[in-house]
Amino acid sequence: MAAIRYRVAGLALLFFHLVLVGWLTLRPLDVMWVTAANLEPLAGIKADLALGPAEAARRIGEGLLLLAPLGVLLPLADARLDVARWASLVRTVSAGALVSLGIELLQTAVPGRVVDVDAVLLNTTGVALAHLAVVPAWRARLRRRLAAASGGGAQGPRAGAGAGRWSGAGQVAGSLPGRKRRRGGALRREDASQGATPRIPRVGIAP
Repeated sequence: MAAIRYRVAGLALLFFHLVLVGWLTLRPLDVMWVTAANLEPLAGIKADLALGPAEAARRIGEGLLLLAPLGVLLPLADARLDVARWASLVRTVSAGALVSLGIELLQTAVPGRVVDVDAVLLNTTGVALAHLAVVPAWRARLRRRLAAASGGGAQGPRAGAGAGRWSGAGQVAGSLPGRKRRRGGALRREDASQGATPRIPRVGIAP
């Protein structure tokens, strides 16, 4: 039941997040001019850094945070605990990269939007950082909780079985004196039933 609740919550949050991302990235922009598409890796990040620390932090931070929740929501929607850490990371980061690439390709048909390969790099990095920061600790905590719950449930029957064995032994031990008493009583009843020793009647001798 817990896995079903986590999966439903993860799917719902994932849906709302993707709707929000689509609204933020695929809205037409009414601008006078747009820059050329950036197909050179790290060129856009270098241009952001040239704008100053504050503007660079804002632009790069937006790129990192846009799809970062996918690093948590995708494993949450999967709701599996028995997954290798690196396999989960690779799968989540790959899914985040595909989502980011799909957004960039859709932006080619949206007025005012341009393709930026650095946006894919920043989005994917944000997904990886969010996954590493949250998911391993979250899964370890759930494993400990489930282990504690299963351990407590397993101790109950063992304790009950031990109590049953001890109580059964007590009953057996308690019944032994009764048996002895019953045996003693039976012996006494048998002795009592025999009565006094019969006397042989004397037969008179004829004179």
